[in-house]
Amino acid sequence: MTAPSAVSVVTASTPRLARLAEEVRDVVDRGLPPDLTAYLVGERLAPHLGAADLLTPQQCEGDPDHYRQHVLHAERDGSFSIVALVWLPGQRTAIHDHVAWCVTGVHQGEEHERRYRLVSDGTAARLVATEDVVNRQGEVCGFAPPGDIHRVWNGGDGMAVSLHIYGADISRLGSSVRRVYELRTDES
Repeated sequence: MTAPSAVSVVTASTPRLARLAEEVRDVVDRGLPPDLTAYLVGERLAPHLGAADLLTPQQCEGDPDHYRQHVLHAERDGSFSIVALVWLPGQRTAIHDHVAWCVTGVHQGEEHERRYRLVSDGTAARLVATEDVVNRQGEVCGFAPPGDIHRVWNGGDGMAVSLHIYGADISRLGSSVRRVYELRTDES
């Protein structure tokens, strides 16, 4: 289970989600470096996580075959998008990196992540796992390329919902993934 089901672009917004989009816009419009932007966006996202009035029931619907991506907001100028990812137990991404900075916050359940570093011996490249992280409800993490290679999955027993805020227009791109890595890892 590596690919999301069809992208769902949501036109309805809750008042809290609209406030979050305004707060993210205020940060993004400052034109700061990507890593600082991600940090500040994470600070804006955290207080909203777990709030019952953030998402509608439809925005929390999963898919039995793949994790599901609901695009909740795409800024008109393409500068950022807010996406809800809904994960049923065991669903995961491929190992990948991103086209832009990203902030992730867990709204419900927990999201597991394994981070990797690309290494080469001069003739062949491989991925080395550098860190395993479990983010629980209310926790936020962020990054900016390069060096953002990872895999994400729901390692819990129940559904997980996470909000991902990307510095790109996901409604247009369909995904924030720049590259999927099918290299040998130190686990295999």
